[in-house]
Amino acid sequence: MQKRKLGNSGLEVSALGLGCMGMSFGYGPAHDKNEMISLLRSAYEKGITFFDTAECYGPHLNEELLGEALAPFRDKVVIATKFGFLEGDSKKGLDSRPEWIRKSIEGSLKRLNTDVIDLYYQHRVDPNVPIEDVAGTIKDLIQEGKVKHFGLSEAGAESIRRAHAVQPVTALQSEYSLWWRTPEEEIFPILEELGIGFVPFSPLGRGFLTAKIDENTQFDSSDFRNSLPRFAPEARKTNQAFVELLGKMAADRGVTNAQIALAWNLAQKPWIVPIPGTTKLHRLEENLGALDLKLSAADLSEINEAASKITIEGSRYPEHLQKIAGK
Repeated sequence: MQKRKLGNSGLEVSALGLGCMGMSFGYGPAHDKNEMISLLRSAYEKGITFFDTAECYGPHLNEELLGEALAPFRDKVVIATKFGFLEGDSKKGLDSRPEWIRKSIEGSLKRLNTDVIDLYYQHRVDPNVPIEDVAGTIKDLIQEGKVKHFGLSEAGAESIRRAHAVQPVTALQSEYSLWWRTPEEEIFPILEELGIGFVPFSPLGRGFLTAKIDENTQFDSSDFRNSLPRFAPEARKTNQAFVELLGKMAADRGVTNAQIALAWNLAQKPWIVPIPGTTKLHRLEENLGALDLKLSAADLSEINEAASKITIEGSRYPEHLQKIAGK
């Protein structure tokens, strides 16, 4: 398995990680626990050492799942989890008060069946709590041996800089794919300047870029994509242009859409570690195949030029959620 280091931190992980949210949250009903344990252990056997979860996935169910599944080789893997919602429930709003962070870490440590969190992200910047207070609390937790590395999720440039001044930030996690490239504008330069790694979630466009979704796809009633403007039926119809672009590139190379999308993501910076999620072993294996696909400068130029001519329909979040993204 290829390895990558997240910025200047020295934290080394597999070049592809595994986003675990969808196993128990967000994309419909939770999947069978034993099947997911088997999948997680297969991922480790295939070389994945970087697993991403959060206390609000479930809530709590996803951390418990990882705690059980990864226990046999806990010291061989990097577990990233997140805090920042009241009582660990994303429906209850943001809460990054220092006292809540301390409650959160104890819950996560117990559910993950571990003594230390390898990478602890603030899930979203809390406008009611100075980022310096958050970073200072994590600094204390690192000194106490409960956390190894500090991360931010969907934070903007100012928040990253202010947090990093108090406690070095190891990684920023944000959405990034061929159809959401906004981080390139303000975020990539500051990550490069400060030596911070980048962990893209939804590198396959929440499944859309894989060519398995079209305007007729019906999502489960509990699938949060039902609420995303970019996944409205008309938007999906318009956005098929991106899928067709990837399909042509994939067909020419004898690979899949997902492999092209992930290879493109990996090719952008050496300190990028995407975390595509899946609940299926054959999709996990397909995603890992992207590591063997090397896109040339000419390939990347062709993709970028074609993509620049496509206009994306629909925002990535509904308006009320956009307010807590990227601040």
